[in-house]
Amino acid sequence: MPPFQQVCQILRTTLGLSYQPLTEDTPLLGAMPELDSMAVANLIVALEQYYGFEVRDDEISARHFATVGSLSDFVASKLE
Repeated sequence: MPPFQQVCQILRTTLGLSYQPLTEDTPLLGAMPELDSMAVANLIVALEQYYGFEVRDDEISARHFATVGSLSDFVASKLE
């Protein structure tokens, strides 16, 4: 499954979004009330567990959580 589709699934599961439509342009941080600081931490853990990579503290940036597309791009960059 491409990173974008899997990132959408992980977002839905972690944030309890059920079947909310998500596109690359769907805003996240600051626009989605479910995505608070604790949810960001849980989301990072879920991504690390699913993909088997580690996100260092210095890699965590609001720009990666701006949209579903920017988060997916961040995941893709970690997989390279």
